[in-house]
Amino acid sequence: MRFASFFVDRPIFAIVLSALVLIGGWVSLKSLPIEQYPEVVPPTIQVQARYPGASPQTLSETVAAPIEQEMVGIEGLLYMSSQSTADGQMSLTLTFEIGTDLDIAQMQVQAKVSNAEPRLPEEVRRLGVVTRKQSPDLLLVIHLVSPDKRYDSLYLGNYAVLNIRDQLKRVNGVGDTRVFGADEYAMRVWLDPDRLVALGLTASLTGGIEAGFWLVGIAMGLSGLWVALRLESRQPGD
Repeated sequence: MRFASFFVDRPIFAIVLSALVLIGGWVSLKSLPIEQYPEVVPPTIQVQARYPGASPQTLSETVAAPIEQEMVGIEGLLYMSSQSTADGQMSLTLTFEIGTDLDIAQMQVQAKVSNAEPRLPEEVRRLGVVTRKQSPDLLLVIHLVSPDKRYDSLYLGNYAVLNIRDQLKRVNGVGDTRVFGADEYAMRVWLDPDRLVALGLTASLTGGIEAGFWLVGIAMGLSGLWVALRLESRQPGD
């Protein structure tokens, strides 16, 4: 009782002492080494591949499945999950035990990917399969807006991809950057074989399209439903 009554009789002293304790705790928190925090989030490695024009099922069967089969047996691997999208993107996330050396794990994953590459489609091998360390949590989200509504989402998304994304990737400590909600510019080309032959554009025009986009992803509007088709471009007369 005497201890409590001492502070009751001296309220100013009690307030000052409480403030000193709070300030001391705040200073200690700011200077606390990061090693003092327990690692509770399992580390992850992500494998990404692109197959333009392929459906999610085709991606899952021809790209994700061969890579997943090779990953079995990696030391410290807890589980893995893959995602295939309609725009030809495949993402395989491998989750490892807490405390796993991700540098060593990444080398093992890269070796497994190399073993699976001969079984992947030629287009996927040409574009390359990317393996990177990745944190499952987002560190920072940046919003890009046009206050006066001068630029639409297509312009802003394209600007972020061309001018911001790669710059952020070069920052020390940044593993990856993503652009959400961005629409990419695309071009649709309708070819009239007879007209091309008459104008003498067969070799130059169709050759350029084939060189840049041998596998062409086409979207067709059918009663409001968009359907993705995977076709091969051909020269007139083939």
